[in-house]
Amino acid sequence: MHYAAIKPHDIANGPGVRVSLFVSGCTRHCKNCFQPETWDFSYGQPFTDETRDELLRRLAPDYIHGLTLLGGEPFEPANRAVLIPLVEAVRAAYPEKTVWAFSGYTLEQLLGGQAGPVETARGLLALLDVLVDGPFIEARKNLRLRFRGSDNQRLIDVPRTLAAGRVVLWAD
Repeated sequence: MHYAAIKPHDIANGPGVRVSLFVSGCTRHCKNCFQPETWDFSYGQPFTDETRDELLRRLAPDYIHGLTLLGGEPFEPANRAVLIPLVEAVRAAYPEKTVWAFSGYTLEQLLGGQAGPVETARGLLALLDVLVDGPFIEARKNLRLRFRGSDNQRLIDVPRTLAAGRVVLWAD
């Protein structure tokens, strides 16, 4: 996997101060994507053990609330292979921190197999606190929304959703 950027002090992509990892690779190609350069799976830098270690170091301070995964598309099957062990390492080192992910896929598409193998989609979902799902849609753009760009996108409380068997929205 390659990644486009690491933002060590991000306040736009989840609550509090977060470390954000922008992965490379996306086959969705949403119209008016804010980072189309990240569609290329080889854009940016290779994700290495040193990258993982850097992320873990950056997550250490008490003022960091958690990790956010964006893209590109974190749920591309090739990206899941790297992100699942990364998030497992984050969970082991910092169980009190939250993990968010943004996806152009809906939860239903991820669980229905339209985004690749359901097993690895479920594997990554099970490690998340919040999934911001759905593509950005220009016609539904709303600048007043928190942590998303268009009103079709949902902030899903993943643990509660998986336990209930139905979508439960995140409440701050």
